[in-house]
Amino acid sequence: MILISGAAGKTGQAVIKALNQRQQAMRAFVRTQQQKQSVEKLGAAEVVVGDLTQASDLAPAFDGVQKVLHICPNVHPEEVEIGAQMIKAAKRAGVEHFVFHSVMHPQIESMPHHWKKMRVEEMLIESGLPFTIVQPASYMQNLSLSAVRTTGVVRVPYSLQSRHSMVDLADIAEIYAVVLAEEGYQNGIYELAGPEALDYCQITEMLSQAFNRPVELVQESIPEWRQRAHSSGMTAYAIETWAKMFEHYDQHGFLGNPTTLEHLLQRPPTALAAFLERTIS
Repeated sequence: MILISGAAGKTGQAVIKALNQRQQAMRAFVRTQQQKQSVEKLGAAEVVVGDLTQASDLAPAFDGVQKVLHICPNVHPEEVEIGAQMIKAAKRAGVEHFVFHSVMHPQIESMPHHWKKMRVEEMLIESGLPFTIVQPASYMQNLSLSAVRTTGVVRVPYSLQSRHSMVDLADIAEIYAVVLAEEGYQNGIYELAGPEALDYCQITEMLSQAFNRPVELVQESIPEWRQRAHSSGMTAYAIETWAKMFEHYDQHGFLGNPTTLEHLLQRPPTALAAFLERTIS
């Protein structure tokens, strides 16, 4: 049995689909009854509803589990504490393989959510558990295609010339399915970046081609983005965390190397044009 925490998010849902294709039995850990229904529809064999910050909720989730994929809810202020709880519960349950969903370049201290994942990586390595750490780049799925379709505008709160090695979440989910279903990946750390280093001028041109209409690219200031985020109901912690990430992107972009992803996939990683063609069509 494979336990997936944070299973209702976009990564968890994609992994459930990929594991179903391999006929792997899995148990999803989610926060609400509504999320329980959504992951059941995707094919999760078992679902536990609970709070990742509560050790009492984790104990039944780990019962009979051999492997775990820990996906912490995105930009969670208690990520380190949750990671510690998950590792402790896994050790107590005798888990044979602990897979951690981290992020590319977790060692960048100026991005708090990256730095917290590095702390969890450190705890996992020192835990004695057989582990695999996966460090994906930002997803192509993070492009707001529905908003672009509606408004014809792409808004970016950092330099339009900063380059990014975006990766297709479907490729990442495929890797998780391989790592969880097969042997030979224990005690490895894998950086998974997309095959292109694109700036937003290039990305916007590709969006224009994919939608077959002009798409406008607008650079907004971080204060302007903060105001929109606050109006949308985003928490103060999330706003500050994303703003610091945007400041890093503005200066450095977010680049990685695709060699490891291609090796694990045993095929070329998905390029942005192919992703857009598949998604928009």
